[in-house]
Amino acid sequence: MRYPAERKEAILKKMAPPMSMTIPELAEQEGITATTLYNWRKQARARGQVLPSRSTQPDQWTSQEKFQIVLETAPMNEAEVSAYCRERGLYPEQVEAWRDACMNANDDAAAQAKQLRQARKAEQKRLRKLERELHRKDKALAETAALLALSKKAEAIWGTTNDEDD
Repeated sequence: MRYPAERKEAILKKMAPPMSMTIPELAEQEGITATTLYNWRKQARARGQVLPSRSTQPDQWTSQEKFQIVLETAPMNEAEVSAYCRERGLYPEQVEAWRDACMNANDDAAAQAKQLRQARKAEQKRLRKLERELHRKDKALAETAALLALSKKAEAIWGTTNDEDD
């Protein structure tokens, strides 16, 4: 069944903050299948609309949803951000915290990359040490095996030294 664009947009607005109605609630209220509503939400997200799922708490939104809010509010002045936040049930402080997190994301990534490099270097050093130790033990084992073989050959040639004492 095809629905008018106006009705579809009205329903999508109910999914968005501040109402943040769940799809099962909307399906029951509007008489539209949940599958249709999930498809509408997916299409709206693809267009860049912020439609959180599973949680009505903004702090539990996905990174993509928070980033979309940051992008939408970036060109706004303080008054416009406040109005935007009131419409969506957000606090300007949340948006500011998300903006800071986005701006510092690359710093965190660089620090993590540095830690990974250091950890990899330490692991490589440990691996080289273990390989040297294994090589040393292999040589000792080979030497012991050679001595044992020589000992057995010497016994076979000259007999045991205990036989002479008798």
